[in-house]
Amino acid sequence: MLVTGAAVAASLTPLPASAKNPSAATNSVAAKQRSERKAFSDAEILDGFFKTAFGAEYHLAGRVDRIRKYPGPVRVAIEGAPRRDRRAQLAGVVAEIAAHVQHLDIALAEPGGEAQVTVTLVRDRDLYPAIAKSYGAERAKEIRSSLDPQCLSGFRKNERYEIEHSDVILTVDNGDFVFLDCAYEELLQSLGPINDTDSLPWTMFNDDVQMGFFDVYDQYILNILYHPLIRPGMTVAEVEAVLPVVLPEVRAFVARVNGLRQE
Repeated sequence: MLVTGAAVAASLTPLPASAKNPSAATNSVAAKQRSERKAFSDAEILDGFFKTAFGAEYHLAGRVDRIRKYPGPVRVAIEGAPRRDRRAQLAGVVAEIAAHVQHLDIALAEPGGEAQVTVTLVRDRDLYPAIAKSYGAERAKEIRSSLDPQCLSGFRKNERYEIEHSDVILTVDNGDFVFLDCAYEELLQSLGPINDTDSLPWTMFNDDVQMGFFDVYDQYILNILYHPLIRPGMTVAEVEAVLPVVLPEVRAFVARVNGLRQE
């Protein structure tokens, strides 16, 4: 019998002025992309990786000092249909993640097919009932009191620290920017880097930072995590031993897909 553990992360995204204005939300994302910092030292990249890939913002069970990731392909199922446009936006988020993480095979699940990630779309008023359905009433109260989330993601892992399934809950009626910001953060965290940090101003895994897109810094984090030499269950020391091979390859890929000059 597998010993399973669960970890949960939440987005506390404040509502920006553009939350109910799609045009303003688009302009907000575009402005953030134009001003995005794209050059980082090795030390800055690794600082973010270790802070987000180890630990958990809120863990329900199990140790949190090991690498957790999916060992194989990831298929994403979308449930709930309060708004069809959100499904299309979410499909775009999945496609962008697939294009920017080299060794991650992620795509929408075929109708009726198996899914490793379930994304449930709900109206804001239905967020906590959805959390209670997924985690139980008592844990939902704990999550609400400790995180008070705008949206939520969590996963369960086996004794080998392989993620077996993730659940993401997104609200659909707080505006385009908030939806995209939550979708990127929670879907990416459901893949492994579930620990939020307030010490890094460049990552969406900081509740004080809102992106609305898959930024370069977080592409570094996900590409390190899903490099073949980074395996589920690895300790910090084991990861450090392979970084001289992993980091240059990750830098080359991120530079290429983003049209950056490689340092």
